[in-house]
Amino acid sequence: MNSNDQEIEVKFYVRDLAAVRVRLEALGAVLAAERVLEHNLRFDTPDGRLTQKGLVLRLRRDRRAVLTFKGPSRPDASVAERTEIEVEVGDFDAARRLLEALGYRVGVMYEKYRTTYRLGELEVVLDELPYGHFVEIEGPDADAIQAGAEQLGLDWEVRCVKSYLALFNHLVNRRLLDARNLTFAELKGVSVSAADLGLQPAD
Repeated sequence: MNSNDQEIEVKFYVRDLAAVRVRLEALGAVLAAERVLEHNLRFDTPDGRLTQKGLVLRLRRDRRAVLTFKGPSRPDASVAERTEIEVEVGDFDAARRLLEALGYRVGVMYEKYRTTYRLGELEVVLDELPYGHFVEIEGPDADAIQAGAEQLGLDWEVRCVKSYLALFNHLVNRRLLDARNLTFAELKGVSVSAADLGLQPAD
C-alpha cells in the first residue's frame, strides 16, 4: 500500500468560523482552495455490507469528481486514522452508473461548503454543514495536528473523531428528525446545537 494512502485527521465544532479564518491567515496559512459546494454520494451494497465492516465507498463532486475508498477507523486512536485511497474520475455521472452497474446503491447523500488552507504540513479545512460549522485538520500524525489546533485556539479535549454522517445519524435519532440525507434542503429550518450532535464547541 502506498504510504500516502492514510488519512489522519480530527474535527472541531466551532461557533465562529470567520474568527478561525482570521487566525489562520494571521498564522500565514495559504488558501489552497476557495469555498466550494461539495456533493457526496455514499455507496453500499443493498444489504449494507460495507457499512457493517466500517468501509466507505464515496463519490464526490466539487470542482472535480473523486472516487474514494476508506477503511475502518482505528477505535483506540486519539485522532481519526484510516486507510484512504482516492482517484479522480473524468465523469461523475458515468462513475455513478458504473458503481450502480456493479450492484452498489446510494445509501445517503450529503453536502457541505468547504474552504481549504495549508498551514505548514497541515491541511486545515473550514466546513459549513447543514447542522453547523467545523474545522477539520489533517496532518502526518496526532502530535502535529494537536499543535496546529492549539495554534488556532481550539480546545483539543473536545475534538471529534466521528464522521459527518455518524454525527448526522446521532442528530436524527436524538431529535427524531424525518431526514434521510444530510443536505441543506432536508435540514432547512432545523436549528441544531452542539449538544444535539453530542459535541461541545471548541472555540
